Amino acid sequence: MNSALRYSLFAIRLSPFANPFREKYIGLDVHQATISAAVMDPGGKLLMECLLETKAATILEFIQGLRGTLSLTFEEGTSAAWLHDLLKPHISRLVVCDPRKASLLKDGNKSDRMDARKLAEMLRNNQLNPVYHGEHGIRTLKELGRSYVTITKDLTRVMNRIKALYRSWGISCGGSNVYAGRHRAQWLAKIVEPGVRVRAERLYQQLDSLQPLHLEARRDLLRESSKHAAVKLLRQIPSIGPIRAALLVALLQTPHRFRTKRQLWAYSGFAVETHDSG
Repeated sequence: MNSALRYSLFAIRLSPFANPFREKYIGLDVHQATISAAVMDPGGKLLMECLLETKAATILEFIQGLRGTLSLTFEEGTSAAWLHDLLKPHISRLVVCDPRKASLLKDGNKSDRMDARKLAEMLRNNQLNPVYHGEHGIRTLKELGRSYVTITKDLTRVMNRIKALYRSWGISCGGSNVYAGRHRAQWLAKIVEPGVRVRAERLYQQLDSLQPLHLEARRDLLRESSKHAAVKLLRQIPSIGPIRAALLVALLQTPHRFRTKRQLWAYSGFAVETHDSG
């Protein structure tokens, strides 16, 4: 397929009377293989819509073919960080929006083309809630923090399943001895049913594979966090240890992204929550 036509998978419509140098609002509905794009002018008139391959060269070719001041938006998702870094240098204003707070996307007809149009319209009317993407200096720490949190959750899930298995057969298993390798044969001997014993052995295999990964992820996180002055400042606060300080910087990135202290407390998990039920 000719490179000039790679994003012409359905007809591009461009108004012949459109001023090419006016501000343009671009909505992208992003998927794994394709991206639906819609371009509007300040008056809300649809200037162009097309389908792009989800490839860096194709996306940049499309953006570079547009003139004027460009504002662009797409929803937070799997490809959001990659697209943000790819497009940020080429766009005057870039908004990665929170799809949970974009109520207009849920109204009316539903399709990729319609979603791209709605995103462009909401960007034009400043109706989007942005998701923070920034602080490139801590990108490595952010990814290592996510890796540590994910592996910790997986490890905790396997440990809970091991105890749940024993308890489901009336075997008391308090404490951490049930996980220790030197006591494993004794614990497995308490299970009479052969199929249940096989389940327990496989859970122990998962545990044995995750524990070294967890230690490695912890070491990498601490090593990277030592490069950041903010982590050292947080360590001076009582009850904040090295892991918590590293995760605070990795996941919060900067307190200046929050409009008020109340939003910062809520995001950090320190805000008071009230749950009421009838």
